[in-house]
Amino acid sequence: MARIDRLTNLTENEEVLWQDRRRYLGLPMSFTIYSFSNNKFYLKKGVFTTHCEEILLYRILDVQFKQTLWQKIFGVGTITLTTADKSTPVLEVKSIKTPDRIMKALSNLVEKRRDEKRVTGKEMFGAAGMFHGVEGEDSDLDGIIDHHN
Repeated sequence: MARIDRLTNLTENEEVLWQDRRRYLGLPMSFTIYSFSNNKFYLKKGVFTTHCEEILLYRILDVQFKQTLWQKIFGVGTITLTTADKSTPVLEVKSIKTPDRIMKALSNLVEKRRDEKRVTGKEMFGAAGMFHGVEGEDSDLDGIIDHHN
């Protein structure tokens, strides 16, 4: 029996539920790979220098889907994720197959993770730094900017 050290236990990969590459003319000919598991969304891109990004699903605030005429012709589309992640506040998942189906699945997973963590929308907007009450901003959300706090 092989001995497993503590670091190996911490770095075991989660089961990937979905994975796709960015597509050109409908073909997966890029070095950008998108995937998600039950808890995280992953972006990996690059040939000589690889850049990896990971976003916890419960930190995703909004999921949008867009499909241009050319994307419809080639059977792909773009999903835009608005997050409470400081390094990646907006992530475009470009030119993937069945984007409407992926958006629904991702949306459902995000809601499940937020329910599990007992995270509400209000807490997430605060985490994203949207309402930090700096002078000259609408900190009470009444539509009026108060310059005389």
